[in-house]
Amino acid sequence: MKKIVVIGGVAGGASAAARIRRLDEQAQIIMFEKGQHVSFSNCSLPFHLSGVVADSKKLLMMNPNSFEAKYNIDARVESEVIAINRDAKTVTVQTVEGTYEENYDKLVLSPGANPVVPALPGIELPHVFTVRNVVDIERLQKAVVENEAANIAVIGGGFIGVEVAENLKLAGRHVSLIQSANQVLTPFDFDMAQILHKEIVDQGVQLIVGDGLAAVAKGEVTLRSGKTVAADIVVLAIGVQPDTKLAEAAGLEIGVTGAIKVNQNYQTIDRDIYAVGDAIEVYHRIMHKPVRLALAGPAQKQARAAADHMYGIVNQSRGVIGSTSIQVFDYAAAATGINERTAQQIGMPVEAVYVIAPDKVGLMPSSNPLHFKVIYEVPTGRIVGAQAIGKGNADKRIDVIATLISMNGTIEDLKDLELSYSPMYGTAKDVVNMAALVASNLLAGRFKQVRVSQVRPLVESGAVFIDVREENEFANGHLKGAVNIPLSQFRERMHEIPRDVPVYVHCRSAQRSYNAVMALEHSGYSNVANVSGSFLGICLYEAFEDARLDRELIVTKYNFK
Repeated sequence: MKKIVVIGGVAGGASAAARIRRLDEQAQIIMFEKGQHVSFSNCSLPFHLSGVVADSKKLLMMNPNSFEAKYNIDARVESEVIAINRDAKTVTVQTVEGTYEENYDKLVLSPGANPVVPALPGIELPHVFTVRNVVDIERLQKAVVENEAANIAVIGGGFIGVEVAENLKLAGRHVSLIQSANQVLTPFDFDMAQILHKEIVDQGVQLIVGDGLAAVAKGEVTLRSGKTVAADIVVLAIGVQPDTKLAEAAGLEIGVTGAIKVNQNYQTIDRDIYAVGDAIEVYHRIMHKPVRLALAGPAQKQARAAADHMYGIVNQSRGVIGSTSIQVFDYAAAATGINERTAQQIGMPVEAVYVIAPDKVGLMPSSNPLHFKVIYEVPTGRIVGAQAIGKGNADKRIDVIATLISMNGTIEDLKDLELSYSPMYGTAKDVVNMAALVASNLLAGRFKQVRVSQVRPLVESGAVFIDVREENEFANGHLKGAVNIPLSQFRERMHEIPRDVPVYVHCRSAQRSYNAVMALEHSGYSNVANVSGSFLGICLYEAFEDARLDRELIVTKYNFK
């Protein structure tokens, strides 16, 4: 009979223990958790702050009694493993009653990750909180309510930081979200993040980017710029560091990322010790290097693979691609693979297309624009990443791309992909197909594009922009200096467009402006480019930065419709 010890619960440890039981009814399985709760939905923690999850007990998924009754697993809470004794094949466990030794045949490490707490003045004050578990979120919620905290500063614009800020705002608090990078949610490229910046600000959150925390005091925080922000409570969501203390003390190898190094079967250098979850480094199948990826889905898959390997079941390690999604107030945002910024950093030759299309048939009352960006390798057309943001099913589109990436799919595969269609759920030519068609044309050299990020310097230099929207659309806001030649009048007025300078065409939809570009090219114009993202994309890209930098607008007025 095997005796298997699991250190840590939640997604990694609890999943490993449950899988081991399904494979071996006779095994003795002991799971140690140093906290009060062995299994909880850590991804749902922020939603307790707004009352979306009103009762914090609902965050708990399993308790020791249910593990015992349902799986015959001995789950011991408030039992911290303080040492792994590899030679003796035992672990040292500390409880309130003292310490004891527990032997094992196989050991699974799933200690997770700890919130980053920088060594800054005032960081130890009692109104500073982190969010890692149910106890943390209960403490934070209690402090917010009992102190009637009006002003809350959330430090860090990653997934946890944005979700905490949103839920505190929904609870009626004044929230400042402070991010040291120039954007929130760094899996998204800067151009896509601007859509989310506008939504965060529109919902009443004070968003500060490009400025980090310098000090905490009672009632306020000071930023590196010297700016002070009112803060009755401070929530640190700067990031996490893998909890490798036990592994390092036991002489297990730590990888180049600072996380526990494992092989394709999630074994450490000690073949009787496996490691899974946020504490390990994993292989990124696109970047071809080790990375850290703190996500519940991969942790559960790792746990299953480790358990299987103990019983001789072969698993193919495909590596990770990092598929994520998040709600940001009224918007859904999702991403997979690598973004354009990362591709450039690792020297991968890529191109990207950004299209805006209805997420459902336009006459449906619930139809909204969906912003979609796909990144692909040049010249192969292999898809390496995508991002989607909108009020509809952004995650659905990203799941399509994640599947294609896992199968080494290309732009040509995506172009011809047959997806389900109903006017209430999508369009006959879905936004993902549309993006692939644009990318296919770019790869083939049929036309050129400029990005929304390139528009400002072109406008400021006096470049020729042709706006092919109808006159009433143009009147509701346009680029300064743009010439309005509606597509309905385009062929009759094409002679007004100069041939001796570059011409940039844009519209409300990519399809209309593309038609205009093709008409010009077939009429002998040789230096024409389509503006990726249209006038709506330009407005969304410019709006937050215009306000933040107090700079002159390049549009007569914004139009976000």
